[in-house]
Amino acid sequence: MDEPYYHPSGQPDPEPRSSEENAAPPDNPAGTEPRREAQLGPSQEALDHYGQQLDRVRDQINQVVLGQGTVLEHLLTALLCGGHVLVEGVPGIAKTLLAKLLSRSLQLDYSRIQFTPDLMPSDVIGTSVYDLAQSRFQFQRGPVFAQVVLIDEINRAPAKTQSALFEVMEERQITYDGVTYALAPPFFVVATQNPIEQEGTYRLPEAQLDRFLFRVRMSYPSVEEEQRLLRRFRDDYAGLRGEQVAPLLSAAQIMEGQALAEQVHIADSLCDYVAAIVSATRNNPGIFLGASPRASLALLRASKTYAMIGGRSFVTPEDVQAMAYLVLNHRILLTSDRELEGIEPEHVIREILETLEVPR
Repeated sequence: MDEPYYHPSGQPDPEPRSSEENAAPPDNPAGTEPRREAQLGPSQEALDHYGQQLDRVRDQINQVVLGQGTVLEHLLTALLCGGHVLVEGVPGIAKTLLAKLLSRSLQLDYSRIQFTPDLMPSDVIGTSVYDLAQSRFQFQRGPVFAQVVLIDEINRAPAKTQSALFEVMEERQITYDGVTYALAPPFFVVATQNPIEQEGTYRLPEAQLDRFLFRVRMSYPSVEEEQRLLRRFRDDYAGLRGEQVAPLLSAAQIMEGQALAEQVHIADSLCDYVAAIVSATRNNPGIFLGASPRASLALLRASKTYAMIGGRSFVTPEDVQAMAYLVLNHRILLTSDRELEGIEPEHVIREILETLEVPR
């Protein structure tokens, strides 16, 4: 009686195979490629090479802006994730300067829009101008037609103007008078706002906030960092150090980084962990409005990109937890009771992370 055929796993095949079937397959059958083991995630060589390019960007910006290395890391993560960032902080802590220096480090088209209460949507996306030579109207593109757009004090413009950003931030295109104009990739929006001042400001609607991948809160530098800052700029009243920041990353290199981040491996258990975190925001008694599936996808992409920037080809639970605060803090609305208690969204997110079981 023939012996049962065994798989490499040690389990017997349910049906005996013929001698032809039992024969080992050729190493390289005609017309086929040799078998290769599937690699999970990008190669370490590619990650290390790209990490060196990012280090050059960090080094030159950190020569000018001290004490905000973590914020810079979050901006780079959002850029390589294909998302946008809302930077929040009091005046004078280099929100705008940091965004400008990052734009100078990129070989991309750059524009800055100062939002004011009298700003109109046409001042952002553009308008039709009559061309006398051709006797017809032509679309004059606005400042949003750039690859890096800095929107300073975004909460100073009314809702009508803010709504002009809905389509371009989500779909990377502008529709005007029935014609759609696509923006050149990559497209990156950095907006700033002051959370303290309320006079002459307009709260961003939830739909607008949801367009931002991260909300990053900038704080004061430490005393030691401020001392270094004063020593470094005591003979540089004109701020010439900032002019020395050179463009290092091209559009092709940024797209390469985005492709590397997309290849980063994330296990099924961590995908389930992301879903559990976002789902918990919808069932928390202290949260009035939870996060949407868009937040789940944002957290997934951000975790992969954060791992890539850290030089890893796979996502860890710590990556997901670190990104959860940035992705969710502006996407949930607390109940009035929690707000009256002075509870911040970050506190509730921490409670959720401490409650859920961490996959290992």
